[in-house]
Amino acid sequence: MKSPNLTLSILIILSITFISKPSHQVSHSPQTFPVNARLQKAYQALQAWKHAITSDPNNFTANWCGPNVCSYTGVYCAQALDDPHITTVAGVDLNHANIAGSLPEELGLLVDIAVVHINSNKFCGTIPSSFRGLYLLYELDISNNQFSGPFPSSVLCLPSLKYLDIRYNNFEGRIPPALFDLKLDALFLNNNKFQCSLPQNIGNSSVSVIVLANNDFKGGFPSSLAKMKDTLNEVILTNSGLEGCLPSNIGCLDKLTVFDVSNNKLDGSLPESMGGMKSLEQLNVANNGFSGQIPASVCSLHKLESFNSSNNYFCGQPEMCVRLKETDDRRNCIPYRPLQRSAKECAAFHSHNNLANCGA
Repeated sequence: MKSPNLTLSILIILSITFISKPSHQVSHSPQTFPVNARLQKAYQALQAWKHAITSDPNNFTANWCGPNVCSYTGVYCAQALDDPHITTVAGVDLNHANIAGSLPEELGLLVDIAVVHINSNKFCGTIPSSFRGLYLLYELDISNNQFSGPFPSSVLCLPSLKYLDIRYNNFEGRIPPALFDLKLDALFLNNNKFQCSLPQNIGNSSVSVIVLANNDFKGGFPSSLAKMKDTLNEVILTNSGLEGCLPSNIGCLDKLTVFDVSNNKLDGSLPESMGGMKSLEQLNVANNGFSGQIPASVCSLHKLESFNSSNNYFCGQPEMCVRLKETDDRRNCIPYRPLQRSAKECAAFHSHNNLANCGA
C-alpha cells in the first residue's frame, strides 16, 4: 500500500508546463514516420519497450504500433524546450496498468522526457544505465514493482530530478551518499531491502519529504538530519533498525509536521528540545525502548494532534499529553494510566537500565 502523498506529486507535475499539452492535439500520419528526428528516436525506444513487455492483461499498450507515438496510450507529447517548433515525447504514465516486463536500454533515447510514472506494475530487472542521459527528467516514479539489484546509480546523474520514488521494490545493498547531495524535493525509498548505515551526509538533502521506512539500516539516528531544518516537513523512519538515542538537535526541525520513528530499537529519553518542533502535528515513537518522563514541552506543542508513545517504558507524562486529540500511551510504565506494563516488567527494565529515579 503506497503512502498518501498524491497532492505533492500532482503539484510537481502541474509545475512542468511543457507536458500540459494533451497528446491528442499532436497528430501525424499513422502510415508515415514524422520528419521530426526526436519522434523517430521515441518510436525506436517505445517499440523496444513494447517488445520487453511480457504481459499486458489490460491491453494498455495495444495501440503502441505505428510511428504516431503521440497517440500511444500513456505517452504525452509537447513542444521541445529548446525549440518550440519541434514536438517531442515529454512524459510517460503507465501507472496501475498491471504490466509485466523490463525496461530496455533504448529508453535512454527519450532525451526530452520529464516525467516517468510506472508505479503499481510488475516490471522487474534493473534500471537501465542509459537513464543517466535523461537530463530533463524531473519526476521518476517506479514504485510498487519488482525491480531488484543495487540502488539504481543512473539516477545520480540526473541534474533536473526533483521527485524520486522507488519504494515497494526489492532494491538491496547500500544507499550511495551521493543521493543526498541531489537537489530533490521528495524522496521515497521505503519498503526495499537496503542494508546499511544511513550516510552521514543525509543532512545535505534538500527534500521536504523523506520516507525510508521498512528497510534494515544499521546504527544510530542520523544527527545531521537537523541540517534540513529549512526544508524538511515529513520524515518517516519506522521499522528501519535504528538504535540508540534521539540527538538533542532534533528540536531544530521547526518546520516538521510528521515525525515517525516507531518500530525501531531507539532508547533513552525524548529530548527536551523536541519542544522546539513548533509545526509538529503527528508524533509516533511507539514500539521502541524509550523511558523516563515525557517532556511537557512535547505535549505543549500547539499544533500537535496525534502522539503515539505506546509500547515503551515511559514512567511519567504531563496531563496535557492525555488531552491530545489522538493519543496512545498503552504498554508503558505510567502510574494510574490503563493498559500499562506490569510492575514487575517495569521494575526489571528500570533496574537493568539503571533508571532508579523512574517509578514503575
